[in-house]
Amino acid sequence: MKSLSPLLPENLPWLEISIAVLGVLFAYLVARSTILRRDDEAPIDYAVPLPEQCKPGWSSRILEHPSIKIPGSSAIQCYNPATGQLLGQVNPATPDGIDRAVARAAEGQKEWAKTTFRQRRKVLRTILKFILDNQEDIATVACLDSGKTKVDAMLGEILVTVEKLKWTIQHGENALRPERRPSNFLMMYKQNEVRWEPLGVLAACVSWNYPFHNALSPIISTLFTGSALLVKSSEQTAFSATYFTSVARNALSACGHSSNLIQSIVCWPQTANHLTSHPGISHITFIGSRPIAHIVCASAAKALIPICVELGGKDPALVLDSISDYDLEHKVVPILMKGTFVSSGQNCIGIERIIACPRSYDRLIPFLEKQIRSLRIGSSLPSPNSPRKEEEDINNDIDIGAMISPTSFPRLTSLIQSAVSAGATLHCGGKPYTHPSYPSGHYFSPTFLSGITNDMAIAQTELFAPICLLLRATSTTHAIEIANSTSYALGASVFGNAISDSNDINICVDEIKAGMVSVNDFGAYYAVGLPFGGRGGSGGGDEDSGAFGLCKGEGGAAREENEVFEGDDGGGVCGRVEEESKGVVGDGEECCR
Repeated sequence: MKSLSPLLPENLPWLEISIAVLGVLFAYLVARSTILRRDDEAPIDYAVPLPEQCKPGWSSRILEHPSIKIPGSSAIQCYNPATGQLLGQVNPATPDGIDRAVARAAEGQKEWAKTTFRQRRKVLRTILKFILDNQEDIATVACLDSGKTKVDAMLGEILVTVEKLKWTIQHGENALRPERRPSNFLMMYKQNEVRWEPLGVLAACVSWNYPFHNALSPIISTLFTGSALLVKSSEQTAFSATYFTSVARNALSACGHSSNLIQSIVCWPQTANHLTSHPGISHITFIGSRPIAHIVCASAAKALIPICVELGGKDPALVLDSISDYDLEHKVVPILMKGTFVSSGQNCIGIERIIACPRSYDRLIPFLEKQIRSLRIGSSLPSPNSPRKEEEDINNDIDIGAMISPTSFPRLTSLIQSAVSAGATLHCGGKPYTHPSYPSGHYFSPTFLSGITNDMAIAQTELFAPICLLLRATSTTHAIEIANSTSYALGASVFGNAISDSNDINICVDEIKAGMVSVNDFGAYYAVGLPFGGRGGSGGGDEDSGAFGLCKGEGGAAREENEVFEGDDGGGVCGRVEEESKGVVGDGEECCR
């Protein structure tokens, strides 16, 4: 040992040397593992051809009476609801085509189910990078097909999708791991474990109001759980369906996996029954209206297919009395405006009723009327056919876009007229709007009605339109009673002073019948770690709760108590994306503060 003295001080213990060497080695291994992991999961650049209709200089004729139906043809006619500009035609899927799509998805899913979490994360990171690099193009396609504004597209299509991707990438693996369950006396020498396994081939029948997000959201959860998906997009937004699903399909191909995992389906309602009763489908997610949900559920029952339905709502926003004038005008009203008029009111979790306590009610009327009267209607996209030179400047000042279709206009007008006849006050709007630059566009005037009472049909009917309803409540208890008076129960908001109203706020959160409640805000769905779902007439299941509903649980009690388990890298195991971080209030009710 003395021969080592020139290299090592005599007073340096060997134990400390060993710990130092092991520490350096451990740090090296951790760093190497991190670097390799990052390399393994690094996103890959890829391309999705942008539709010609979205490129500068493209133009086509304006339809005088726009409709997705073409007399004498089975093709789906695509057009921009904001301008009436023809985008093209899409051939709808047939029953045979659906059979082939299911078969392709099933074949691709066999290998995908064996992938690890790292491989799945790599695909999601690749999709995420593409969206961030091409968000302007994606928003343009969404605006062109749905008539919404660029702001609505960026918030409702891009932002929420990106956040869900980030959450799943960061937290998905932990949420999907097998979980232990407590044992009992008879089986005390065993351990219980639940594993979540892929269901196989799933279907998502998604609505037209958020064509990109509603397609990508189930794709994200489906891919991360090891399953395949048929995305049945609405015929109202058939133009964008292929482009949006190609974002995921091309990412899979770029990462060396089969693009057949994701299939795009667009068809007429009479053909959709073949999909929703298909024996090769293991689970269905449906986003749409209640009447159509009855048909879809009956169809799914033929093959005993589990189904999650999200059917919209009549969401209330309760405004308590202790809010100051300044906060009411400058903090609460802007949120109420966003919640009511985002996507021209075509938002399943949008605010459909403002229920105000006495003092807030009287103060809200002038604030809301001023804001609603100032809203500007139009198209966010320049029209090559328009002769107006100042159009580009006008497009930058648009607050509200178009409705998807004029089909609901007679019903909306009738409900408004009926409410006015029964004593409500119409402050502005109340009828369809003919835009001077886009006479073929589908616009409804931003509408404000006060004096709405609970017995009016308009207070009980989902409007899905740019219509603001103000109801008076005599107290907090009365406000809750009004909020719970409809058959819907999707989302809700409560606004009040966080200090003086804290007790009333908590009572509202506890007693309002809704799947999601926001406190001093709107849109619990922006918190993507929370499940998304309602109760009663708003549907059942958590449509956006990640993979929990997209897997089957397998439990067993066949492991010895002293058995040592090793970590699983994720092959074939799936579970509950987004369940882990949810906040629960009462009976499964989410509260976003």
